[in-house]
Amino acid sequence: MEKVVLASNNAGKLREFREILEGLFEIVSLRDLGLEADPEETGGSFAENARIKAEYSCRLSGLPALADDSGLEVDALGGAPGIYSARYAPGTDADRVAKLLRDMENMEDRTARFVSAVALVYPDGRQVTARGTCEGVITRQPQGEGGFGYDPIFLPDGYDQTFGLLSAETKNSISHRGRAVRALREKLR
Repeated sequence: MEKVVLASNNAGKLREFREILEGLFEIVSLRDLGLEADPEETGGSFAENARIKAEYSCRLSGLPALADDSGLEVDALGGAPGIYSARYAPGTDADRVAKLLRDMENMEDRTARFVSAVALVYPDGRQVTARGTCEGVITRQPQGEGGFGYDPIFLPDGYDQTFGLLSAETKNSISHRGRAVRALREKLR
């Protein structure tokens, strides 16, 4: 099985990628390799930022590198927090969730989507990219302890539980990241 480095220090993403890509790649983290990488995400889109992170990690490790850039787009906020989802508020995931809920306090339109762009970059320069989305709504209060980030306030279309309450298996089957990675797998065939 080919070893691929995940260009992320996010333990939640590492767990999800390992679950989704089980049997296709051996996913290792930068930390597993004794490396640290935090390239500046200067892209104007999820796809550009994913490529920046994958290219950087590929050069650093000498291995194929897989990166994801993902976030939450809220329609009533003009698509915010978007590519700034991880930096929407200083502090923890709970701090970012609290800020988003405050910003949406009096809003009736709560439609939103999670977006994920993934990029796989090989040392020989080959690149494969894919994108996935998951539509839903923002709840008025957090529900569940599962997942990470905005998961406790995202209710996916067709479900009566937030990502924070759904099992990892169910979440991975419908999530933006799961859809992007499955699209990537199809391109690799």
